[in-house]
Amino acid sequence: MASAPGSPVRVRFCPSPTGNPHVGLVRTALFNWAFARHHGGTLVFRIEDTDAARDSEESYEQLLEAMRWLGFDWDEGPEVGGPHAPYRQSQRMDIYKDVAAKLLDAGHAYHCYCSQEELDTRREAARAAGKPSGYDGHCRDLTAEQVAEYQAQGRTPIVRFRMPDETITFTDLVRGELTFTPENVPDYGIVRANGAPLYTLVNPVDDALMEITHVLRGEDLLSSTPRQIALYKALIELGIAKSVPEFGHLPYVMGEGNKKLSKRDPQSSLNLYRERGFLPEGLLNYLSLLGWSLSADQDIFTMDEMVAAFDIKDVNPNPARFDLKKCEAINADHVRLLEVKEFTERCRPWLKAPFAAWAPEDFDEAKWQAVAPHAQTRLKVLSEITENVDFLFLPEPVLDEASWTKAMKEGSDALLRTAREKLESADWTSPESLKEAVLAAGEAHGLKLGKAQAPVRVAVTGRTVGLPLFESLEVLGKEKSLARIDAALARLAA
Repeated sequence: MASAPGSPVRVRFCPSPTGNPHVGLVRTALFNWAFARHHGGTLVFRIEDTDAARDSEESYEQLLEAMRWLGFDWDEGPEVGGPHAPYRQSQRMDIYKDVAAKLLDAGHAYHCYCSQEELDTRREAARAAGKPSGYDGHCRDLTAEQVAEYQAQGRTPIVRFRMPDETITFTDLVRGELTFTPENVPDYGIVRANGAPLYTLVNPVDDALMEITHVLRGEDLLSSTPRQIALYKALIELGIAKSVPEFGHLPYVMGEGNKKLSKRDPQSSLNLYRERGFLPEGLLNYLSLLGWSLSADQDIFTMDEMVAAFDIKDVNPNPARFDLKKCEAINADHVRLLEVKEFTERCRPWLKAPFAAWAPEDFDEAKWQAVAPHAQTRLKVLSEITENVDFLFLPEPVLDEASWTKAMKEGSDALLRTAREKLESADWTSPESLKEAVLAAGEAHGLKLGKAQAPVRVAVTGRTVGLPLFESLEVLGKEKSLARIDAALARLAA
């Protein structure tokens, strides 16, 4: 879906390449992407990789691969380019150095020589006195003599931004009007003592230079917004920025125990969902519901439908709880929405090593095509296909002991013998004929079909649940099916 040229909307998705992508990060990318596409605007994909200790090239490649797998396209950024390149912060250091110097020259920033010990001591004293414990402005207005003394002591300063002594009010696109008073927004660092720029500088500078109009990001960054607004105003004064963007802070995604979902939570890793065989469209559909909805009575929709309806003002500011079972259920609906041909192709990775235990030469394409429509109605995630069809391609079924114990009750041997006899003379080109054979066997032993078919299913497939039994018998074939019933009878006799 291409952007309409000339749209004023410009948003950005700017992750740090640290570790595996997180589903909360994906939700942020999704809302930015949907917002840009809804307005026919521009999505800028930017990499915030200024933390050399944590960032890695491997994580950078994972980010790009994740974006491609999810189906996101971007208008400017890595692999696409654009008028504001480069789009990796590690390649923009000269820009930040130049902006920091201009802020210092204009008096919007100053050098701070306070040691960490001094800062901690003064913060503790402020807390004890019941005052705000942020930076107290100690170095705001140093004399030349004080600077010379600090320099003689060998101190290397950081650069702090000088917050204006005024209340900052803005209208959050999700939360409405918010106000921050000066005592709660102290001066803050923008450049480390070693000259490395901090996130607090590089993020707003890039937004300014890339002419970002709307910043949609996590609620955890809300406290930094008044600082950034003040910095934008300084950048406007210096001719670096054109305007202050509008902000919208997305609700927290909560995990177990109503705690914020973190990278340490297993269910937060995007790789987990890829490995389990979630569909990108199913996962994105669910993540969109973490703070937004298409309508009160429609949980299942396509990304095109989301784009058409998405309005950032409809996002709920309250925390959203990640529910894995609901995520699976929504993904299952998307699995069923696929064309059968598409479903068979998407399952292929799980029909091969390392997921499949059968030898490649034992895989039978005709059998797979025959059972695929039946499998499609039963899967929550694509990885479940492996154990659903392994009985077709392995020499013997993978026997689940719990299933055996549950199905093989007293009298099961007699039932299996009768079922085998009935199946021997059944029409194996007709699932209905196979069903009638097992039904007749059940009636001969006073059992309804549900009870009668359980031992047959476990004998043939190894499990009590799976694909429809009679269609499975037809595809497996008469010879193999009867041989497996014989093997089950031998085990019962033993």
